[in-house]
Amino acid sequence: MNKKTAILIFANSAEKEVERKSFLSTEVFSALNTQTLKTVEKSGIEYFHISEKQQVGNSFGERFSNAIDTIFKKGFDKVITIGNDTPHLKTHHLVATLQQLETKDVVLGPSKDGGFYLMGIKKAQFHKENFIKLPWQTNRLHKKIANIATAQNLEVQFLELLSDLDSKEDIQFILNSFKAIPLSILKLLQKLDFTFRSTFFEEGFSILKTSFSKNLNKGSPIIFA
Repeated sequence: MNKKTAILIFANSAEKEVERKSFLSTEVFSALNTQTLKTVEKSGIEYFHISEKQQVGNSFGERFSNAIDTIFKKGFDKVITIGNDTPHLKTHHLVATLQQLETKDVVLGPSKDGGFYLMGIKKAQFHKENFIKLPWQTNRLHKKIANIATAQNLEVQFLELLSDLDSKEDIQFILNSFKAIPLSILKLLQKLDFTFRSTFFEEGFSILKTSFSKNLNKGSPIIFA
């Protein structure tokens, strides 16, 4: 086991996550949390799970930065941070990050929404005050970090692009990808996707039916050719 590097799982409980992402269910987040732990445990890297119960700070940036700082204060030189909303995250992403941090300053796993699903960072490159000020939870985050790294002549390694579950559209995107998903999560996402599609068609039919009825009531003229 690597004693210099730790994984930070920065993820809330299923109940708390659903408050922010109401289009998903506690069942989905419970499955995601379980899968994330399995993925991490397979890596053999020591890890810490910091949920809403241990997080400190008013903003996301403060809570996330404080969590990373907590890991460094435990004596680790490098931290690999992940969340719980990336179904395609695999153990090999964590192992690759561990290896890349031997020679690179920062490792980023970019997400489709402009953020990142994974970040590996060394203690020497982590400055909490500046870290807090980054445009967290925006589509400018990944680009901002890359620009800062370039300006400071830091060596950055990028992993493959993956998608987080941040919207209903992301569910369909993930299901339509050619990447493998754990069966338990796949079934739950397929069920949600089916529900969303059924609701969409029902609403569309209802609007069409109402519109057609109104036209009949107006006594629309019949034109004979």
